[in-house]
Amino acid sequence: MKHSVTLFVLLAILLPNVIWCQSDGTEQDPVLFTVDGQPVHVSEFTYIYTKTNAGKADFSESSLREYLDLYIKFKLKVAAARHMGLDTLPSLREELAGYRRQLADAYLIDREVMDKLVRELYERKKQDVDISHILISVPPNATPKDTLKAWQRAMEAKAKLERGADFAEVAKAYSDDRSVADNGGHIGYVTAPFPNGYYYLETAAYTAPIGKLVGPIRTDAGYHLLVVHDRRPARGEMEVAHILVRKPKEGDASLAKKKIDGIYMELQRGGDFEQMAQKYSEDKRTAPNGGYVGFFGINRFEKSFEDAAFALQRDGDISGPVETSIGYHIIKRISHRALGHLEVERAKLKEQIKRDRRFELARRALIERIKKERHFRENPATLQAIIDSLSSDSLFLTYKWKAPHPPSKEVLFAFGENYQVTVGEFMDYMQRATRKRLVIGRTHIPTVVRDLYRDFVNEHAMRYEERHLETRYPDFKALMREYEEGILLFEATKRAVWDKAAQDTTGLEAFFETVRDKYQWGPRVVASFYTVHAQGRTKLEDIRAYAKNHSPEEVLAKFNTDSLQIVRVVTKTLEKGRNKKLDKMDWEVGQMTISELDPKQRSYHFIKIEEVLPPGPKTLEEARGYVVADYQDKLEAEWVEQLRQKYEVKVNEAVFKKLIRP
Repeated sequence: MKHSVTLFVLLAILLPNVIWCQSDGTEQDPVLFTVDGQPVHVSEFTYIYTKTNAGKADFSESSLREYLDLYIKFKLKVAAARHMGLDTLPSLREELAGYRRQLADAYLIDREVMDKLVRELYERKKQDVDISHILISVPPNATPKDTLKAWQRAMEAKAKLERGADFAEVAKAYSDDRSVADNGGHIGYVTAPFPNGYYYLETAAYTAPIGKLVGPIRTDAGYHLLVVHDRRPARGEMEVAHILVRKPKEGDASLAKKKIDGIYMELQRGGDFEQMAQKYSEDKRTAPNGGYVGFFGINRFEKSFEDAAFALQRDGDISGPVETSIGYHIIKRISHRALGHLEVERAKLKEQIKRDRRFELARRALIERIKKERHFRENPATLQAIIDSLSSDSLFLTYKWKAPHPPSKEVLFAFGENYQVTVGEFMDYMQRATRKRLVIGRTHIPTVVRDLYRDFVNEHAMRYEERHLETRYPDFKALMREYEEGILLFEATKRAVWDKAAQDTTGLEAFFETVRDKYQWGPRVVASFYTVHAQGRTKLEDIRAYAKNHSPEEVLAKFNTDSLQIVRVVTKTLEKGRNKKLDKMDWEVGQMTISELDPKQRSYHFIKIEEVLPPGPKTLEEARGYVVADYQDKLEAEWVEQLRQKYEVKVNEAVFKKLIRP
């Protein structure tokens, strides 16, 4: 059974970006208290205190003192668990290892990849960039020859630009961008994130010097030559409504202009924008909703529309008539949404990154860094021998293929000094990686093996790095300590308190006798809940009249037959406050609610009070849940007091005083 970790452990999982600055008790991180000689530093206590109390962590003396007492109790129980030898139990060690496996990969990726990408994207979103580019397309499945040809063409265009040729003319001659004929390669202002697969172009757009030609830059589309003309503070998103008067496809647009001018004058005289949009706007999609367009960012609409919308300074402002290719618009600003603080935007940025290839590119960069720093060594000849042995194996690309047995112990690659991976392990991995082996259309076994080998190496690079998380990240070490202590706390409390409370029948009964006056019934009624099904609706009033002076059993006997069950009754004993309909009734025997129809079930319902019960004491069985909980509290308090007597607790009051904030 999985253990329930404590609240502060869960908070630590959800907030992995908090950095701990633990030391051995230096002035920067002194010891606040010790339990059985084990130190607890200020950094640990303030972190747990802050996260557990959230917005209520005011660092007042009373608040700190209260939490200090709670945390000392926690550490006392952990000390007891260790003295009980629970930290050596194989089942608990295995459980902790399972937690670590679940956490480590996500933690490493979040720290080394996601957090950096989030911060990078956030900084980029603060600016819009004005760019021009030339695209030399490279098909997705291009051969090396075709790729080289595209690169040479890009370099040819670049050489002309560097000799002073006009960018627009070169773009029209070389670029495969479909918009080049209209814009000469000038895209205008754009903002991060760029489309999926364009991460390197985005990076260049946000880092290249203004006015300098850069490239070729490779993206999923091909090679790009790029010039950044300007960077400005990001416009964000504008929420607008509009009124549109369309221009004729051909001929004079003066009538459309005259109409929009008239609408604008009426608005200036106090006309209601929504009503006029519904009446006059020729945008059939938005007119019924008062012209509501919604939020939009840059490059969503034509430049004239965008510029006019973002020029509106206050919510409620209305623009003059604005011309676009389709007609004339009057735009109303509803609200403006700028980039929020990083923590506000973090979740949204993460989702954008997860959908983008930049995440995988960054993950690959992380793996390459690990391989370099951790002294990755491989044996190409051994890999080639594996490829040669499988190249003629007709079963390798089928479900029937099995790894050779016994597994080879020959080393295939290694990290560091003592992390070696064998040929047998790789063969076993390939057997398990059935989906990767059987990708439709792949018949070249050497390519399949090399792809699997790359994935296998990457997996072990991450696994090796995860082994060093405690030394690389002090906060991960602290998090794993919290996991371990949470598991120990659970098991120790289970044995010392919960199991005893559940199993000690004599002790529970004795405890109940000392506090039985605490467990009292309030006013109660015995009520019958009647359901009359659709087939019996014609007899509803007869049933109610008969039920008024008869028991539920008599009602069922009179109106139900073996072939037709039209009445159902459930009798319950309920206290005040347990049923809203009963609470509204006068509690007198024979009182009934009105009949109510349940349209979905096509049945009628009413309630009748059968008996009114006075307040009175509960038996142990009736109060068992509450009694057990209170008994557990008593046992726990006694246990903690015993632990205080057994394990010495020392609090550094001088250090504690420094935590108090006025």
